[in-house]
Amino acid sequence: MTAHPGMHPRIRSYVLRAGRVGSGQARALADIGPLYRLPYQPGVLDFEAVFNRRAPRILEIGFGMGEGLAETAAAHPDHDYLGVEVHTPGVGALLKQIGERGLVNVRVIQHDAVDVLTHMLAPASLAGLHIFFPDPWHKKRHHKRRLIQPPLVQLLASRLQPGGYIHLATDWQDYAGQMLAVLSAEPLLRNTVADYAPRPDTRPLTKFEQRGIRLGHGVWDLVFRRI
Repeated sequence: MTAHPGMHPRIRSYVLRAGRVGSGQARALADIGPLYRLPYQPGVLDFEAVFNRRAPRILEIGFGMGEGLAETAAAHPDHDYLGVEVHTPGVGALLKQIGERGLVNVRVIQHDAVDVLTHMLAPASLAGLHIFFPDPWHKKRHHKRRLIQPPLVQLLASRLQPGGYIHLATDWQDYAGQMLAVLSAEPLLRNTVADYAPRPDTRPLTKFEQRGIRLGHGVWDLVFRRI
């Protein structure tokens, strides 16, 4: 992730792993990509022109292999979804889901999320924002690399409409505590509950999470609203 004011200029929130692009993902990148991928460009995105309508806009940062985002978009066709991810196999997997499900309310940008937030999204342009299971950087000496830090949360809050929400989830309790502290300290945000929220239906259970629950692993959701 490129630098944002207040963030260490050489810290990234992700490790760009090569990963193998499967044949189905490659076909989706070639066939579906030209229709549903948006190029990064340092200019404000015109959502109404992109989606050919006016609808609530939800941004998901780091959608992984895209199964959750695709399921959410299918369940909420009255919302428009913009997914930002840096890993090519994940982008290909989401595009494959878009094609198979016939989704028309999803667009994908393969680029650094801070650049997208800073240069492509206007202030107060989003109804919601999802960040599910970001890299926990579990070693203490790596905590400074975690995505959820005060400068980024300030930027996220600025892109939400009044009343818009930010929904985070993690399966690392230590990271959950940090997330709660950072979000609670942002003056533009208010918690919707006392601390951690029940999982909203806008976050479907992934196969990975279902396996973790069977093994007794915890998951912590946080839902804050822009005042």
